[in-house]
Amino acid sequence: MLKKIIIRNYKQFQDFTLDLNAGMNVIVGDNDVGKSNLLEAINLALTGRLRGNPIAAELSPFLVNLDATHQYIQALRSRRPAEPPEILIEVYFDDTDDLATLKGTNNSLKEPAPGVKIRIAFNRDFIDEYAAYAAKPGEIAWVPTEYYQVEWTNFAGAAVTARGVPATASLIDATAIRLQNGADAYLQSIIGASLDAHERVELSRSYRSLRETFSGIPAVKDINAKLAGDRGEISDRELTLSIDISQRTGWERSLVPHLDELPFPHVGKGEQSSLKILLALNEKIADTHVVLIEEPENHLSFSSLNQLVHKIGQKCADKQVLVTTHSAYILNKLGLDELILLTPAGGKRITDLARDTVDYFKKLSGYDTLRLVLAKRAILVEGPSDELIVTRAYRDEHGREPIADGVDIINVRGLSAARFLDLAVPLAKPVAVVNDNDGDATKMRQKYDGYDDYEFISIHVAAGAEKTLEPQVLAANGLARMNEVLGKSYTTDDEMLDHMTANKTGWALAAFESDQSITMPEYIRDAVRRR
Repeated sequence: MLKKIIIRNYKQFQDFTLDLNAGMNVIVGDNDVGKSNLLEAINLALTGRLRGNPIAAELSPFLVNLDATHQYIQALRSRRPAEPPEILIEVYFDDTDDLATLKGTNNSLKEPAPGVKIRIAFNRDFIDEYAAYAAKPGEIAWVPTEYYQVEWTNFAGAAVTARGVPATASLIDATAIRLQNGADAYLQSIIGASLDAHERVELSRSYRSLRETFSGIPAVKDINAKLAGDRGEISDRELTLSIDISQRTGWERSLVPHLDELPFPHVGKGEQSSLKILLALNEKIADTHVVLIEEPENHLSFSSLNQLVHKIGQKCADKQVLVTTHSAYILNKLGLDELILLTPAGGKRITDLARDTVDYFKKLSGYDTLRLVLAKRAILVEGPSDELIVTRAYRDEHGREPIADGVDIINVRGLSAARFLDLAVPLAKPVAVVNDNDGDATKMRQKYDGYDDYEFISIHVAAGAEKTLEPQVLAANGLARMNEVLGKSYTTDDEMLDHMTANKTGWALAAFESDQSITMPEYIRDAVRRR
């Protein structure tokens, strides 16, 4: 199993360290934070290949971290000594006896550990050429990777090949697997596993026989007779049409996968994506130690995603798995305790999340926990009407929608605010909770005892005799103002309150969209003022 990865100057990662779980690792993060490149870097260190090719053939300035590139160019233009930045990817393994040949201190931590590393750095054999190149810094825009070399070694200092790396990796990205032209490697592996040698020979003979009969079809015979009659105009030899039956175009390259009689390219994108992932797992899983899966949720409905996640869990039960995702459902199902929130320097992880909270979200996996994980700050509310009013309050206070500031107002449906706080605590996520008092503000606050000890968590409970949102808003604004806001003409507070209570989302939506000024209850104002 992989224990740790260190990355220096590779794409988004200038100085990155991440410890890994032995089993499942669910990688989440904003777009362009480096989720895909993390899987790519691990695969590169374990296979020596990038996009299927040896890394030496794929070197380009765009592999080098942009900040490191800018620092290097700035140093050159300032006439300061500047060594071209090197790329380093180190993978640390569990320290077991069978990995003794990989163990050493040839790593950036200088620790005795088993592992392998890829180092892509300036080749000093090109020192003269590089000196001439660097003499004109004003013309330099990128790192000169043409002068680089690749070193693939273990931590004992010895060079390695793919056969010398004990941990095999499989990088599975449905968008990069092509099943368009015939029965490719994935289908061939399935066919090869289910057919014996005699059956394969019979299939090949039957396929050749079928192709040979093509020339006997009357329409084809008529066309060939016409072509033969044109001898001399096109060629001095007899020209006919037939199907190539040579070995290189055997049935393996010509059969097209079908699902319920539909050719695979004409099947829905979701079905294609799911099938590609499962075919890749079937082909690779037996000999793989580390499975790297890129965003398996693409194009899938909720029910299809449920089936796929279940199958991934079954097939990878005894493997180390890294899954990148934007799906809260996948995160909840695979386990919040396996979460790694990716950052430019490493990852925030949850190591002490209560087991009952993990199980809660696994069972009720529709909760959008990922919104809290990815938000800069979250405000938890009890229902849709609270969500609308708190959003309006934030807009009134700051002059823009909360999402523009990275603030996510999340409807936790009344019962699960404490579960979300369990998730917020290990991530040190700034969270405000907005709650009714249900007739006893003190008792309501006691529900959150311990959580408000954290400086990044604040609890905001309705004050006074008004138990819920509707009487709180009515008390803060008065009957006349609420009639203006909602376009009503009620004559008593009770009539207005009856309307608001019977139409919770309706009145809240009207207030959200109204251009009339609204005075928000103090507990809501206090929640949205915090930054």
